[in-house]
Amino acid sequence: MEYLLDLLKIILPAGAVLYGMYLVVMSFLSKDREKMLVELKTQNSQVILPIRLQAAERLCLLLERITPNNLVRRSNPSQFTASELHPMLLSEVREEFNHNLSQQVYFSEETWEAVRRAVEEVTTIINLSRQSLDGDASGMELAKSIFALSLERKNDAINFALKQVKSEIQLYF
Repeated sequence: MEYLLDLLKIILPAGAVLYGMYLVVMSFLSKDREKMLVELKTQNSQVILPIRLQAAERLCLLLERITPNNLVRRSNPSQFTASELHPMLLSEVREEFNHNLSQQVYFSEETWEAVRRAVEEVTTIINLSRQSLDGDASGMELAKSIFALSLERKNDAINFALKQVKSEIQLYF
């Protein structure tokens, strides 16, 4: 029995010391891990933030380029008939969108969905404008119809998408 008490007198303090050492080591490792995570996040933000900003610039440029007014002005509608201009405009919108498709990686699902809806809205405006004209209409008539329909709809989808992109980028500043 006395042997058991002497053994407990040795084991209990040793166990307390080991437990204390365990707590100190775990605290040290936890702080070191947190420090490494902060450094990693800082390095990531230094690399990713410029890429995100560039992606935002490209999406804003996409949205500005597919705005019906800018789209029609670049195409020089007086040189074409409405049946020639219509597929050209649709093709340009699709090319712009496809060229910037990879930018969705850098944005939330809501922002990308807003951009996609803006592209669909422009496509709808172009298609509706073409449907409202005769088969032998000129490119200028199509342009006027696009402008009128665009003013009627107020480019809400494009403006909303631009606001989404800008607000998401402002989260980082």
